[in-house]
Amino acid sequence: MAEPRSTAWQTAVTVLQEAQPPFIPKDAHAMTVVVEYPPGDPGAPPHRHPGPAFGFVLEGEMLMELEGEPERVIRAGEAFWEPGGDVIHYQDGNNREDGPLRFTVTMLCEPGRPMFVPVEEDELAQRKHRRAPRPS
Repeated sequence: MAEPRSTAWQTAVTVLQEAQPPFIPKDAHAMTVVVEYPPGDPGAPPHRHPGPAFGFVLEGEMLMELEGEPERVIRAGEAFWEPGGDVIHYQDGNNREDGPLRFTVTMLCEPGRPMFVPVEEDELAQRKHRRAPRPS
């Protein structure tokens, strides 16, 4: 005789975000990483990803800024995404001085291209008009 099944699965899913990325690279493969920054760390330098990236803050607070959008704080338990491609990712640093930041990101990567591409200073200068106004 079969054991009765639980019905918990019927209410176990919570949608954290839905997004329609502008593109997915041809023959993309997925990569999931965990990023950990110590208190107050500014995070990665301005960069790009060749495809869209979907993330979730596990611990702490991230200061996030994408080209054309104002910087914003994403807290533990909140999801985020970025379109990838030509869009510059300016900030992903730890917004807190009193604890670490840990987040996970799943990226849809283009074969043969690095998943993280730093942006040079001259290009940042050429595109400064695309960056949202900075808080003063």
